[in-house]
Amino acid sequence: MSRPVGRHRARRDTGIYALRRPAVAATAAISTISVAAAAYSTAASANASVAGSPRASIAFGTAETSSTALLAANSAVAGDGQAQLSAAQQAVAARAAADAKARGAAAASATAASKLQAQAAESAKAALKAAADKTATAPAAASQPSSDPTPPSTSRGGSRPTYSGSPQAIAAAMLSSYGWGQDQMGCLVSLWNRESGWNVSASNPSSGAYGIPQSLPGSKMASAGADWQTNPATQIRWGLGYIQATYGSPCGAWGHSQATGWY
Repeated sequence: MSRPVGRHRARRDTGIYALRRPAVAATAAISTISVAAAAYSTAASANASVAGSPRASIAFGTAETSSTALLAANSAVAGDGQAQLSAAQQAVAARAAADAKARGAAAASATAASKLQAQAAESAKAALKAAADKTATAPAAASQPSSDPTPPSTSRGGSRPTYSGSPQAIAAAMLSSYGWGQDQMGCLVSLWNRESGWNVSASNPSSGAYGIPQSLPGSKMASAGADWQTNPATQIRWGLGYIQATYGSPCGAWGHSQATGWY
């Protein structure tokens, strides 16, 4: 008699075996989860160890040090550039100051030269004016009677006229004998006012010049008379002769005196 295999197998499956299969599956699932958790924990620990290792610190420290050195180098380059710019600006300022000084010296020299030229032009103008005055007055003096303030009188010997009056009156009386008019008297007065104040005894202690015309030396006036030390007429006669031979006229002598301080 055959056994009903299918029915008994069904029973066997519905017993203890049926209960054991779900427990085995659950145990396997729990084991798998535990293994996965352990693996995750191990990986996390490894990562933490690497992040906190001295190598990581060294790597980050090296990067920071390189950045600091780069910044320091850039600052040094910038400082050198600023120093070079400052030196260039100082050189430009020094050159500008030197140029300004040179221009000032040149302007001063030009001003001095212009002043000297103006003085020379004034002297030349005075000399030309004196020459023109002499040319204009000489014919008039020759054609018109003399209007001397003090007409001279002839000495006993008849060789030389004598004059009386003040030194300026004597000089005015002598002008016509040298071919000059009374228009030259103003220049003569100014000239000898500056030289001696029309003092017959005026003496310059430094140069030795003497008398109204300040003859240098005074003994030169002896050619006009032996009484040259005391006689104003003798001194004036010599002085007018000197002026005529050297400057042409009293105004010519006065122009030279104004330009140079002497005649």
